[in-house]
Amino acid sequence: MDSNDRPVKKTRTELVVKIFFRVLLIFIFMGLLFFLPAGTLQYWETWAYIVTLIIPAFFVIMYFIRKDPDLLENRILKRREKEKEHKSIQNIFSFVFLIGLLIPGFDHRFHWSDVPFFIVLISDLFVLFGYLMIVSVMKENSYASAIIETNKDQKVIETGPYKIVRHPMYTGGLIFLIFTPVALGSYWAFILFLIFTPIVLVLRIIGEEKYLITNLKGYKEYCQKTKYRLIPLIW
Repeated sequence: MDSNDRPVKKTRTELVVKIFFRVLLIFIFMGLLFFLPAGTLQYWETWAYIVTLIIPAFFVIMYFIRKDPDLLENRILKRREKEKEHKSIQNIFSFVFLIGLLIPGFDHRFHWSDVPFFIVLISDLFVLFGYLMIVSVMKENSYASAIIETNKDQKVIETGPYKIVRHPMYTGGLIFLIFTPVALGSYWAFILFLIFTPIVLVLRIIGEEKYLITNLKGYKEYCQKTKYRLIPLIW
């Protein structure tokens, strides 16, 4: 093996370790958010939710490590926005998301909601559908990032789900988030997510489009061709 390949291999290995470590921390953090308020590990809705996500997440990570490791780095390791306006929206979303994920545990402990078994399982299927929709967007768009930014060689993506809406990743995220509380057995958290998630996503999309129109060549023309931003026939 050529000696010039060694640094590249080491860099790839380090990236893989960082990604798996970050994902592991995310799932541990999620478990703490759910189980600590519940006061018990006997919370089957949480176990079902975690299994619904962790199994496909493993295969998705392995796929992108082979096919597009840079995209994984942008999605998982880059988390802080650069622009002040975008940081504010990110902070609002993080706060609402945190509160929303704490409620189901308390809901389970104090028996505020009585969500039927089949409704929980159907919600898990919608959560999985939203997640797979996000993955399909990542496959279509190698520039997909967790923060609002543009790269030097970036081009406007108009294929696949981008033919239908301008922000299909947010569409998948909306489905994912709206059904998460019900999958965790909480109607009260569902109300919070149902009200605030669309508002936060709309604010983020408006800010993102202002940035992309200014900084990404051809995006303004793309907006004129693809009418809907988030939900077909609605907005």
